[in-house]
Amino acid sequence: MSETIEFATIRAAEMKASFDKLLERLRTQSKIILLDEEGLEAFVMAGGDGMVLFTQEPDQQPETWDVAVILPEVIKLFGDRLRAAIISPEQARKEKARYGITRWPALVFVREGGYVGAIEGMRNWDEYTREIAGMLEKPIGRAPSVGIPVTTPGVADACH
Repeated sequence: MSETIEFATIRAAEMKASFDKLLERLRTQSKIILLDEEGLEAFVMAGGDGMVLFTQEPDQQPETWDVAVILPEVIKLFGDRLRAAIISPEQARKEKARYGITRWPALVFVREGGYVGAIEGMRNWDEYTREIAGMLEKPIGRAPSVGIPVTTPGVADACH
């Protein structure tokens, strides 16, 4: 039993190291930015359309690899219309409630400091291109973040 746990721990560390190398390669070979907490806020507030990949540990969520690998192709397809960034699994877990993320990996779309939408999970290429094109045309809206319902005793639907 302990050999299995030890192997899993070693394998997870190897996958994380490989994923970190992939992220660094994406940063150096494309226009994709790796963001920390302060960088995320600045990226969201910047002008134009932005797309942020919310990652998870690749040993726990292998689709994270797949989405990260296609980001350069997305950038090529949409050109200068779309800025791209990636945040770490730790940062993604901190920010998931803010953007209503329920499934990993997720692409979160922002514009001019506002939330546009999210694509959660892996898609085939045709679905991605169609959904991303839709995000570029979609108006800024409210993120479906976790919230507390506001009610007034004796009044139905007080928020509406």
